[in-house]
Amino acid sequence: MQAKWPFTHTLSAQISILLETERTYSYGFNMPKQLNLHEKIRQLRTFYQTEGRPPSFAEMANLFGYASKNAVYGPVRQLVARGYLRRTAQGRLAFTSKITARIPALGSIQAGFPSPAEEELLDTISLDEFLVKRPDATYILTVSGDSMEDAGIQPGDMVLVEKGGTPRQNDIVIAQIDGEWTMKYYGKDRHGAYLDPANARYSRIRPTRSLQIGGIVRAVIRKYT
Repeated sequence: MQAKWPFTHTLSAQISILLETERTYSYGFNMPKQLNLHEKIRQLRTFYQTEGRPPSFAEMANLFGYASKNAVYGPVRQLVARGYLRRTAQGRLAFTSKITARIPALGSIQAGFPSPAEEELLDTISLDEFLVKRPDATYILTVSGDSMEDAGIQPGDMVLVEKGGTPRQNDIVIAQIDGEWTMKYYGKDRHGAYLDPANARYSRIRPTRSLQIGGIVRAVIRKYT
């Protein structure tokens, strides 16, 4: 006698059972039941730290535990869409800084009253890409002197300076004024350009002969020992 669905199975329940069967057996293809991108990202980072390059499709299939490299195309599309992989001009796969960066971003932290926080890996950050928009126009200087201490810039700090831009009012700049280099707030009024310190012990200075802007300060780096 032909088997029939039990009376208690509604059409919706029958469809659910069929879908569950599909998820379990995947119709015989070499595809995973569930795509765990976090695990694949971890595997790719480990591969990069060991090999210093992206894996081939065959190597990726081996990393991910797939029987065929054709199964890799689905995860690769998602990793490209999420910014972990990119295509070069030649169409090859390359890692982005989300894979190659070594510093983990774990979320945010309160600077006021403490609150319980659970460490969670959200992403990784390349400080070069985070801080530097124009690498070919950026350089680093070490700060000496205390004329900018009220701006939070202390002796021994390093500043990232971007050259070639036009400073706006109150930008912190590296400037050569009358032949002497300094770091100050840039300003301009009806009398012309001037440079202001961030320390009450120093006074505003105006050029008497020349003023040359060597760059705009974009970031301050401080190392605690």
